Amino acid sequence: MSDKTATVHWEGRGKQGVGKISTQTEALKSYPYGFASRFEDDKRGTNPEELLAAAHAACFTMAFSFGCDAAGFATAAVDTQAAVRLVLRGGGFSIEHIGLRLEASVPGMDEATFQKIAAKAKQDCPLSKALASVPEITLTATLR
Repeated sequence: MSDKTATVHWEGRGKQGVGKISTQTEALKSYPYGFASRFEDDKRGTNPEELLAAAHAACFTMAFSFGCDAAGFATAAVDTQAAVRLVLRGGGFSIEHIGLRLEASVPGMDEATFQKIAAKAKQDCPLSKALASVPEITLTATLR
């Protein structure tokens, strides 16, 4: 497997500065971010926590689907939301919580099997492992 890459170009100082994020695949190409899109409610740019939420949701969703496949079930539809909470503590910022919300249609699967596979996907997805220092990662899983 090859490395996946992203780059950032930043100009300016602190709050006044503006960054542009690009990904190797060009899913993001010079996409803006800065103080306002990270700490205020400016929707004209992204921020690291939003990108982390997207990455974690995507990774977890694939892990869940692969887990269903391994158990002999085909996923019809899987929808995941991840919410990343950034907090200021002791003069510095940290991520204190990530909440995953899964809703999935998996024909023929019972609730107990669904919850077991969802919990294992949360535990085993590479992003969950990489984020092990986050004090709390929760999962709410709903079988449709």
